[in-house]
Amino acid sequence: MIYVDGVLFPDENSSSSLSSSSQGSSLLLDVMTHPVIISASESFKNLEEQRVTESCSRKDRYVYIFQREYAVVNPALVDFVGMDEATTCVGLVIRNRKSGVTSIAHMDSPKVVDLGISQMLSLVMEDDSDAEIDVHMVGGYEDVDLKNANGGGDYAKPEGYSFPLCCKLVETLQKRRENFHIKTLFILGNNTKLDAQGNACPIFNGCLVNTSTGDIVPASFNRSSRCPDELVRRIRVSASFDDPSWRGKLLDTYDTKNDRFIIEPCSWTMRLVEYVWELNQLPDEEILVNCSTSPSAEGPDFIDNERRIWKYLLKYPEWSKTFPKRQPRVFERTANGSWNSVF
Repeated sequence: MIYVDGVLFPDENSSSSLSSSSQGSSLLLDVMTHPVIISASESFKNLEEQRVTESCSRKDRYVYIFQREYAVVNPALVDFVGMDEATTCVGLVIRNRKSGVTSIAHMDSPKVVDLGISQMLSLVMEDDSDAEIDVHMVGGYEDVDLKNANGGGDYAKPEGYSFPLCCKLVETLQKRRENFHIKTLFILGNNTKLDAQGNACPIFNGCLVNTSTGDIVPASFNRSSRCPDELVRRIRVSASFDDPSWRGKLLDTYDTKNDRFIIEPCSWTMRLVEYVWELNQLPDEEILVNCSTSPSAEGPDFIDNERRIWKYLLKYPEWSKTFPKRQPRVFERTANGSWNSVF
């Protein structure tokens, strides 16, 4: 169930209360046009983007997640949790109002929404099945002109990547029994601007949550703050597509109770290594077209990040070098806030 401004949504006057094949689309559009949500989006747009660096994590305790990952954090152990690099992806935040336990996910496909939200809720709802949950979504810019899609106004089967993902997220929350209070929907048109060349792109690509207060702000992270184990965690996103044990799931990375990262082993095939060798021969423009869902909206370090991943795979074509004896890679927080590999 979803609530807006403390009221169960939708009511009998909402178009999304009708039974139709486009119910999920109608529900999303109804929520996004609610005056309280519009006001929240305007307020979020006017916030200054917080730039997170390694020095920030030395003052406070941070947890960062990559694409298709999620983390559940305890405010007693973690001060801030965040993500970035979202274009057609969506950062989903759910927070238990009473306990402050917060989960964040970097959703990249409708296929991971159902199981992914269940994963996120597993600890957020622990010992509190009737908890009130605050929800925020940031990302998923308008990568197609929805007003003109499919002949003007038919949202049942929209093109692009962002809209189907956002529809699935809101529809899934509405169908579940938990009490979800929608606080921020900075997605689609709310999160879209035009660049100097006239291309649509996101206003913000990420967010940061203060676990004690629940406050959320737009955020970006530099390379040193996207840790620990950046390259291996990025590689797991690609490797997970061929691993049936991860089908439909988010990647579990963070150990909530012990405030440490556990990077479970993944394997990659020589086919993937051969493929990245071919990709690495391409010029930058073709890499954008072949490797991104939003070539004109990616950040300035997108291509460099891709090439660093490929360089790692070409250097370590055998996955067992990264995960000896198929054991996880474990990182614990040090006294100065950095992460140290323990095994």
